[in-house]
Amino acid sequence: MAHIKRSLAKTLTWRIVASADTFLISWIITGEIYFAGAIAGIEVLTKMFLYYSHERVWERIKWGKKLREQHTTIFPHGLRIKKIFKNKKTNKKK
Repeated sequence: MAHIKRSLAKTLTWRIVASADTFLISWIITGEIYFAGAIAGIEVLTKMFLYYSHERVWERIKWGKKLREQHTTIFPHGLRIKKIFKNKKTNKKK
């Protein structure tokens, strides 16, 4: 779930930057604020969906990701053994 929230946050912040860029370029090319706003408004909706989808697909691709280390124990009941030794130490102090 954290990856989904992060993807959504990145989608929204990128859209602000990208839409401002689209608005400015459209305004420069057309010379009309109305057309620039219309172009940027349509672009917000389409590209937000495309970016989010693209981000989720890349999240599933393993290429270039570092794998998390998974800790192993020598003994199959390693945690149980630790508890036994811990209990023996606390009993000696009493």
